[in-house]
Amino acid sequence: MKNSTEVTQFIFLGLTNDPELQVPLFVIFTLIYLITLIGNLGMIMLILLDSRLHTPMYFFLSNLSLVDFGYSSAVTPKVMAGFLIKDKVISYNACAAQMFFFVAFATVESYLLASMAYDRFAAVCKPLHYTTTMTTSMCARLVIGSYVCGFLNASIHTGDTFTLSFCDSNLVHHYFCDIPAVMVLSCSDRHVSELVLIYVVSFNVFFALLVILISYTFIFITVLKMHSSAGYQKALSTCASHLTAVSIFYGTIIFVYLQPSSSHSMVTDKTASVFYTMIIPMLNPVVYSLRNKEVKKALMKVVLEFLK
Repeated sequence: MKNSTEVTQFIFLGLTNDPELQVPLFVIFTLIYLITLIGNLGMIMLILLDSRLHTPMYFFLSNLSLVDFGYSSAVTPKVMAGFLIKDKVISYNACAAQMFFFVAFATVESYLLASMAYDRFAAVCKPLHYTTTMTTSMCARLVIGSYVCGFLNASIHTGDTFTLSFCDSNLVHHYFCDIPAVMVLSCSDRHVSELVLIYVVSFNVFFALLVILISYTFIFITVLKMHSSAGYQKALSTCASHLTAVSIFYGTIIFVYLQPSSSHSMVTDKTASVFYTMIIPMLNPVVYSLRNKEVKKALMKVVLEFLK
């Protein structure tokens, strides 16, 4: 068996080789990344500065912003370098690191979205018991559990992928070290590794989705029983932003990772991957800020204080 360290670097084929698209794409992705940084770090600072936002929902949202910043930063700067200075080479160890942090933060996001769904369930279905249900220790356990699951999942996939032998091609048909794109380059038997990928991703996605679906089933039942139109509107408004984020995130993840490889091309995968690596981290703070009165008020307060 050939040594897995024979391949010392990988070369990304990227999104496109068309020279006319390099500069426009660099500008677009730079703007996306800047909006992502400002939006997510701004959301974290806003939540920290405004005491009215020191609630369980915003505690989860601040961690969601941190995670969005993390996995966007694991991928986007390298993509930008590829467009600007044609640097599409990544070392073996850097590829493993990029894969690890991307998978870790993406998995943490999945479990955070599930935790936020449970928080919404507690707020809408059991409002009188909300403060005793969503205690500080309960919120901390949910967030810590999300990070533990994320980094454990990343260790499994990264370890499983990089114990394979790479001794032939080092051309990655992607713009970052995504698991399927790297795994396909292996010259050793990857059948077991592919099964591990499918089963572990399926478990993580469907477990988190199950929590979300059960939570929202109870939420919708409770909302339908409400006689007050004000209560009805308030319940829907607290859930609308979260449902939007869930739909975009899980829709693209399921499309890319849980389809048979014969049913879609790598070009399709790369296009879909842009959504969950770059677009979603940019959209989340926008979605939550535009649809949330408390965030708007906190932002206006900070802006007014800054202008004084």
